[in-house]
Amino acid sequence: MTGTFLNIVAVLMGGAIGLIFGSRIPERFKSTVIAGMGLFTGAMGLQMFFSSENQLIVLGAIIIGIILGEWMKIEDRLQSFGQALEKRFAPDRETDSASSTFVRGFMVASLLFCVGPMTILGSIQDGLTGDYQLLAVKSTLDLFASIAFASTLGIGVLFSSIVILIYQGGISLLAGSLSAIITDPMMNEMTATGGVILFGLAISNLLEIKKIRVGNFLPALVIAPLIVWILEKL
Repeated sequence: MTGTFLNIVAVLMGGAIGLIFGSRIPERFKSTVIAGMGLFTGAMGLQMFFSSENQLIVLGAIIIGIILGEWMKIEDRLQSFGQALEKRFAPDRETDSASSTFVRGFMVASLLFCVGPMTILGSIQDGLTGDYQLLAVKSTLDLFASIAFASTLGIGVLFSSIVILIYQGGISLLAGSLSAIITDPMMNEMTATGGVILFGLAISNLLEIKKIRVGNFLPALVIAPLIVWILEKL
């Protein structure tokens, strides 16, 4: 789990830098940076989506994933977790609104830092062989992203490190069994599905074009490879 710990340190360092020097950055500059990150995230999501070999699989995974996510109320639970952290560590901030800066920063950073091929592939590689090179690259990207996010969205960004530890570290610990199950076609569709989620994240939380309950899309990352497995068995 060396790569995961490196990633956490990068997010905490970047977030701290953003918090310390964020007040010196003009608001118009910070909003433009967030918009740029939104455009980049959307473009990256589209690129990931085009790695799909069967886009109907991605569509099916998204629909089933949304149904499961809404049933499990993942988005609401993420918001509640963020609000609980806010009440504990930032009690002077407003917590009544789910769109508070703290919660928004926590959710945006958590989803962005944990959805993508580098997260899954890097975690598996780190868990299997101890090679954390891919996660080191991801950590560098997350470092600069957390600086930009924390300067605008505040301390909630730092608490995304908890999600990174649980999600990314969990994948590394389960890497042995995952590598024996996940095939290249499964990974392609999982990557493409993650791209749709990232694109939704860009539209909803970064560019703020339309509010989308992106957190409820997360089960689709499990459904996509499952659909591929079922089709392979037929």
